[in-house]
Amino acid sequence: MLNVLFSAKPAAWAEYEAPLKDAFAKAGLAAHLSLDHAPADVDYIIFAPNGPVKDFRPYTKTKAVMGLWAGVETVVDNETLTQPLCRLVDESLTNGMVEWVTGHTLRHHLGMDTHILGQDGVWRDDSFPPVAANRPVTILGIGALGAACGQALHRLGFPVTGWSRSPKDIANIRCLHGDAGLRAALTDAQVVILLLPQTPETTNILNAETLALMAKGSFVINPGRGPLIDDAALLQALDSGQIAHATLDVFRTEPLPQDDPYWAHPKVTVTPHIASTTRPETAAEVIVENIGRGEAGKPFRFLVDRGRGY
Repeated sequence: MLNVLFSAKPAAWAEYEAPLKDAFAKAGLAAHLSLDHAPADVDYIIFAPNGPVKDFRPYTKTKAVMGLWAGVETVVDNETLTQPLCRLVDESLTNGMVEWVTGHTLRHHLGMDTHILGQDGVWRDDSFPPVAANRPVTILGIGALGAACGQALHRLGFPVTGWSRSPKDIANIRCLHGDAGLRAALTDAQVVILLLPQTPETTNILNAETLALMAKGSFVINPGRGPLIDDAALLQALDSGQIAHATLDVFRTEPLPQDDPYWAHPKVTVTPHIASTTRPETAAEVIVENIGRGEAGKPFRFLVDRGRGY
């Protein structure tokens, strides 16, 4: 019998208890899932940073920590965490991100706000959007989420460039990496989508210098992490017209304070960190499958590289 500790905010237990128990049963794994196992008895921790476990040292028997979130930046530097850490890669989370990114890319590409917000009796038939083939899109961060978004945009006809810190080869996406690759990826991009993890190297990756590389009148879409953007530089680029609009789902401080300038800026759309979310039914299957791999002596999937921070 495996002792599996669930450590997340209290409301998550109500959402995850039944799906996890069902997933363990379907996988044929005998597991005692609980909120209060004695630390020395725990085989696996199902973990979110907003849960009670902060110090991993008492969990001497624990074989792995299974994240409930795709992001790990709030735990990866925890010096007490010596057990393997696996982030969550869930198909439903990926699909939700693809839908949100595609929707907002098409919104800006088609200029939909002009007509949705312009119901004032004026017949505006003097401009048409370009076809997708003439609207280059750059995705900063082409991991599981970024690659899936890139493939969806490619199928719609957009030329897609992806940038990552290390080399990648992904079909239908022009893959660039490193400092020179970042400049090339941003130069003349008309839509830039941020899906990078938050690390010291990616903080403020969109700043005054890199925003200036983009095509004048381009769009920024950030469902990744708030600190990827230098906020003051983005506001200045919006005011100057270098950036036509920014759709932002994530911020340095959340909830976004009521007096933050993003709320009132006419060229900013704020969404409250809802681009995508973990679905308990599918996430439970991913987590239990990974625990099954560990019990079978197979390598864990989605293992976090502590040195790289993701």
